[in-house]
Amino acid sequence: MNLQRKKKLGQLLCEKLYLDESSLEIGLGEQKVEHRPLGQILLKLSYITQPQLNEVLALQVGIEKIDLSDVSINPEIITLVPAELVSKYSILPLRHEDGRLAVAMTDPFQPQVIENLRLVTGHSVRRYYAEPTQMENSILKFYGSNVARMLDNLVPIEQRPEAEPENEDYSPARLHELAREPSLVNLVNLIILEAIEARASDIHIEPFEHQVKIKYRIDGMLIEKAPSSKRLQAAIISRIKIMADMNIAERFVPQDGHIEFAGKNGRVDIRVSTVPTVHGESIELRLLDRTVSLIGLEELGMNAQSLEGFDQCLHKNHGIVLVTGPTGCGKTTTLYAALKKIYSPAVKMITIEDPVEYQLEGINQMPVNPKRGLTFATGLRHILRHDPDIVMVGEIRDRETANIAIRAALTGHLVFSTLHTNDAPGAITRLIDMGVEPFLLASSLEAVLAQRLIRTICPNCKKPYKPDETLLKSLNGSAAIEPDTRFYLGAGCNECMQTGMKGRTGIFELLRITATLRDLIAARPTTEQIIRAAPADHISMEHDGIAKVLEGITTPEEVLRVAKSIGEEE
Repeated sequence: MNLQRKKKLGQLLCEKLYLDESSLEIGLGEQKVEHRPLGQILLKLSYITQPQLNEVLALQVGIEKIDLSDVSINPEIITLVPAELVSKYSILPLRHEDGRLAVAMTDPFQPQVIENLRLVTGHSVRRYYAEPTQMENSILKFYGSNVARMLDNLVPIEQRPEAEPENEDYSPARLHELAREPSLVNLVNLIILEAIEARASDIHIEPFEHQVKIKYRIDGMLIEKAPSSKRLQAAIISRIKIMADMNIAERFVPQDGHIEFAGKNGRVDIRVSTVPTVHGESIELRLLDRTVSLIGLEELGMNAQSLEGFDQCLHKNHGIVLVTGPTGCGKTTTLYAALKKIYSPAVKMITIEDPVEYQLEGINQMPVNPKRGLTFATGLRHILRHDPDIVMVGEIRDRETANIAIRAALTGHLVFSTLHTNDAPGAITRLIDMGVEPFLLASSLEAVLAQRLIRTICPNCKKPYKPDETLLKSLNGSAAIEPDTRFYLGAGCNECMQTGMKGRTGIFELLRITATLRDLIAARPTTEQIIRAAPADHISMEHDGIAKVLEGITTPEEVLRVAKSIGEEE
């Protein structure tokens, strides 16, 4: 350790590969002019980060680095330091050491924090340095989430009777009063912030007889968090309704609202929906993070063949291109990626959406407003008077919208839209069932892209494994798998919340409309006839999923979970 103390900060940063020699020279040159600590200058130049500086300064002065990944802490030690201090200063009490309290810190150079700890615990402090990611996971492990702690502070466990009475029938004035309580305001903000940090797409707040359940949808799967006491139900729901500019006095009719929430990295738009249930109002919040950059077409997960075929459709002069699948399967993301790819100032592009989820630079986007008579059909009629080259219709929901979209495609416009069908061939039969003339559909349709989202293996805990033989036989029914094929899964770690899966990618089925298919469509075909007449190189969603298993992107279980839903729907 003494050897490290003799080394200069710049030398240690270079040894850790946090800095290169040329950047160090620039920093040293700035230091001669500014006469400030080198670390502060390197931070200002954005050559290093604060955690990197903290780590190297700790090394330089002899503060030992501790690995928190498998640390165990006595519950008595945990009770010494309040959760508020732990969360605020990113610290973790570890153990007693020679009459002192050993504390892990991400920034061990805060005298005020050490003094606060001494006053609160009555012990002098021995400092250890810990990495921020490990610290965050350990605080969650030993102290629980901020939301769970706050819920416990508002209604401690010992004060929660087995069966709590139903919420009183509060007056609107009392509901406003409850919703303005600072602790309640902070609780709702924390619920939303934790969901954003956990990469959740939705928050569900569901009232039941004795408690209110809080769930986050992460990578398409619902994860239940700490439940709330029943006595907080009216206050939580009223607070969200006030934020969303809803009528808090109306509790027996579904309502929709909108919140603009300031997240850590910028604005997050939240769509709010309430429905009355037996035990009170259930609330769903859909999180749309404006700070997340739109995904490019190449990043969606399409195989090379589908990507090339879809890209060809994007450069047609006219026709209709459909993207199909259930709610939440990424259809809008795919269409946004397509529009972004073909955008040009020389092309007039207009969309009509419900709602406009992300704003696209240079593209005219119109939100539907049924209350004022602006539906997809009426909006599309008016869009066509603006002489657009490319039109995107958020969804084809009825015969009228379908007919206008198809006639627009026949009169020289390139039209993109979505449809709720299980697979690509099903989109054709659905449109015919809606009342679209088959000969018009045959002339205008260029391609149908069906998709689903599957979870991907967490790269942090990915490992080889041997799947169940029955599972492999199920997969072999769709595609041949070599006996020596290696399969992978995620073992489960803090990065993926012990699920083994982190993030999602798409599986796709692109049905290109060939001359053979055009003739068939005009004769009102069944789904089975369309599948048989598809091009020889047609790849189904199941086959695309299996290809991703063989590439080590996902697991056989995940593909079967999604493929089973496709089969059941059919």
